[in-house]
Amino acid sequence: MRFLLIEDNPSLAGAVVERLQLDGHAVDHAGTLDAASACMDVADYDLILLDIMLPDGDGRDFLQRQRKAEKRTPVIVITARSAVSDRVGLLDSGADDYITKPFDFSELEARCRAVIRRQGGAADNRKTFAETTLDPTAGELRFADQVVALRNRELRLLEVFFNAPGQVFSKGYLLDRLFSLSDEVSENAIEVYVARLRKRLEGSGARIETVRGLGYRMVAA
Repeated sequence: MRFLLIEDNPSLAGAVVERLQLDGHAVDHAGTLDAASACMDVADYDLILLDIMLPDGDGRDFLQRQRKAEKRTPVIVITARSAVSDRVGLLDSGADDYITKPFDFSELEARCRAVIRRQGGAADNRKTFAETTLDPTAGELRFADQVVALRNRELRLLEVFFNAPGQVFSKGYLLDRLFSLSDEVSENAIEVYVARLRKRLEGSGARIETVRGLGYRMVAA
């Protein structure tokens, strides 16, 4: 998953980015609304984490502009305001959820999972294809009588394939899902991760095949 964090506190932003990256997510950080808009001009995001009080404006105005433009990227607002009226106002403005400062990182991670799960219309995060189940919460791949532990970026890459079996994904798209704008990586990195996933899937009902000149897709073995 690719996240955009809009937060002007460098210390908090650094801690959030580090924690989410440890989970295997690609995270871009913007300290202002202008910087956030610039990021959104060049990248698509699965989730936005939005602070309210920013140097160049109010995060609520940014959120309302997104919703008026019919941009449906899920937004979790990070706020220091705990009054019921403030929280109701955020939800009415189009926020999918909110978390109040100070917060525990495990709660933030859980809220991110819940919002993404609701966005996909699923009761839980697990995905099954060709009698092979991906469990993002446990970080495991399950098939037959095997349970295969996954590293974080392996997990995030498999999520892309399990969310759309049979769909072809280019190396550029997959690179965009795994790495942030500040990461200096080439498309060769995707080849390395796909090779790892093929080993993880050995013996399962699913496999990742190369579509020459286009990219990769997951199909039944």
